Parts: sequence; structure tokens; C-alpha cells
Amino acid sequence: MKRRVVVTGVGAVTPLGNNVETSWDNIKKGVSGVGPLTRLNSDEYPAKVAAEVKDFSIAEYVDRKEARKMDRFTHYAVAAAKMAVEDAKLEINDDNANRVGVWIGSGIGGMETFESQYETFLNRGYRRVSPFFVPMMIPDMAAGQVSIYLGARGVNSCTVTACATGTNSIGDAFKVIQRGDADAMVTGGTEAPITKMSVAGFCANTALSTNPDPNTASRPFDANRDGFIIGEGAGIVVLEELEHALARGANIYAEVVGYGSTGDAYHITAPAPGGEGGARAMKIAVEDGGLKPEDIDYINAHGTSTPYNDKYETMAIKEVFGDHAYDLAVSSTKSMTGHLLGAAGGIEAIFTVLAIKESILPPTINLETPDPECDLDYVSTGARPKEIRAALSNSLGFGGHNATLAFKKFEK
Repeated sequence: MKRRVVVTGVGAVTPLGNNVETSWDNIKKGVSGVGPLTRLNSDEYPAKVAAEVKDFSIAEYVDRKEARKMDRFTHYAVAAAKMAVEDAKLEINDDNANRVGVWIGSGIGGMETFESQYETFLNRGYRRVSPFFVPMMIPDMAAGQVSIYLGARGVNSCTVTACATGTNSIGDAFKVIQRGDADAMVTGGTEAPITKMSVAGFCANTALSTNPDPNTASRPFDANRDGFIIGEGAGIVVLEELEHALARGANIYAEVVGYGSTGDAYHITAPAPGGEGGARAMKIAVEDGGLKPEDIDYINAHGTSTPYNDKYETMAIKEVFGDHAYDLAVSSTKSMTGHLLGAAGGIEAIFTVLAIKESILPPTINLETPDPECDLDYVSTGARPKEIRAALSNSLGFGGHNATLAFKKFEK
């Protein structure tokens, strides 16, 4: 018999706030976290806006000396993980540390460190490159540092599946608990990609919006969408085996019941026609959760605001749900957060479980001109109350990675 798995803690650093409470409050209000690109010289790029984290201080979570040995993506992960474990009221000690694991992914890792250290190498030679260069840069170091700071000695891993990273990480951690290899997992995604080369690369392949207006640039499912808005941050959840959570009186946000992961085997950046791979991921997640398609009331879509993604994701939803596709609600919180790449699935899992917990549908903002090919209920007129029995969270990444998580309202 499969062990049941529940969400007992959440932590986040996002363009909408440096904790879950602020971020979620802004999601419900339809506030945008997109603003002018300030981290870089915007005159050098066709993309003029970004979803930057604001007023974040790692010193609140880590000693400044130690923080200098970490890239920004690790800063975000450590902060969000500490918040999630505190929210879960999970005490990690010698008695349980071997049964508490960490599975945190990053799509790009320490790009900022790589760029700055390469400049140092070019200008001053190898002797001046930081001895911490490699451990600051590698994507698994967020998971490594979180395990060190928490004292979690169980399964420790890092998924790298581009924009599906956060969702794959949570799904993989869910399976670790389900099969009995851990009692609790600290899991999600983290990213700090607002760097010279990251932005240059995404501009070069025309993935980013060139709309200079922060108020309308991120517009998933809108006919005038022209690319995604690069964002940054981290979303981390604490997953626990149900009896373990109940035994310590934990607050339960929702139950994780299903996970689907597929590959397009089609193209390095473009989704497969019709969203075929995404459709299979959703089907697998629904079936894995013992659910029927008509049980799903809400989908937190990948919804990047790119021409192909939004069209094909819509087609995939219709393929999986048939007529029920027009009865369920779909929204893209990326309309407010921008696209956090490897961290997107982490924060979107949090928004999905909070939607279930509070019986509220998050909105899709900036959807002003309907696209005839995107004709579902995208919650475009603001958040609205809705009893949500079960929900999906989708993430689709470069390389043809597709991942879907299925959550449902917790019932004993």
C-alpha cells in the first residue's frame, strides 16, 4: 500500500514578496511583481522588464561570511527552506535526521558566480579565482547547503530539468516518501537567472517579451503575448508521510496524490505539437492520484505568455479533460510572478495548495484580448471563491521535460 504524503510547510522568496504570506496575498489581489530591469543595464537588451526579488537580505538567515560562499540562487533556497521548516514546526534532530531528506533543483545554478569569476580569470588569472567557485556554481549546492543548515541527513538530491525543475523535484521527493525511503522531505526549486549571459541567451533565442510596459508584458493566454518575463526566487515545501505528520499534530495544507513526468522527444526548446507530452504528464498524474479527470477543479498552468506554450498547453488540457476542460478553472500565476524557470514549479505548487486550502482560484492578470485558440476559463477577472477538490500544477521545460503534480483537499 502506498504511503500517503501531505504538505505541512511552505516557504518562498518571490518577486511578489520575501515570504509566502506576502506573495500569496499579492497573488489573490492580482498584483504584478514585474518591473523595470534594474539588475542589468537594460539598454543592452531588447527585454526591458523583469520580475526581480526586492529588498531581500540573506543576513536574516545566514552569517554574512558564510553567505559570501554562496551564489544568489542558494541564498534564496536556504531562506525559503528555513521558512518552510519553521512553518511546518518540524524539529530536525539526531533522532530523525536520517529520515529527513532534501530535494531541491535549479535549472541554471550559479550563473552569476560563473560570470563574475570568469571575468576575474580573464583579468587576473587563475590564482585570483575563488576557491569556492565550483561549490558556489553547481546546481546541487542549494540542496547541499540546505541539508547542512537544517541538519537533514536523509536522501539529498537535485533535479535539473529546465523550467520543469521545481515540479520534478517535488514529484521525485513525493515518491521518496511514498516508497518509504524518508518520512519528510524539504523540496522545491530555486533560481537566480537575472544575469548578463542568461538574459542575453534568452533574448538571443527570442524567448523573452520585448514589451517595455511592466504592467502588460506578462500576459499568458492573451492574443498579444510575445514572450515570458524572466523572474527569480525560490519555492520550498515540506512534504511528510501522513502518519508522521498526524503524530506530531502538524498543520496540513493539502495532500500530494499524483505525479506525472514525460519527455517530448521532439525539440530542444519548442513544445511538441498539441502539447502531446504535457497531456501525457497530466494523464499520468491524475491516474497516479487515483483520480478521474472530472475530479480536477483547477489547474495552475505553466502559462508562460509565449505564443506556442499557451496554445499547446490549452490543447493538452482539452485532450486530457474533454468537455470537462470548459468546466474547470485554469490560471497562470506567472502573469504576476514572471517565469522563475527552475523555481517556477516550487512557488506554483505552493500557490496550488493554498488555493485548495483557502478555496480560492488565483487569477490570470493582463488577459485583455482573448486568443481564439485559448478559450478556457483562465480566471481573468480576478481571484474568485471556489471549492477545490483536486488540482494540478504543470511545468514544461526546454529539452522536452513535462511534469505535473496532483494535489487534493486533505481528508483523513
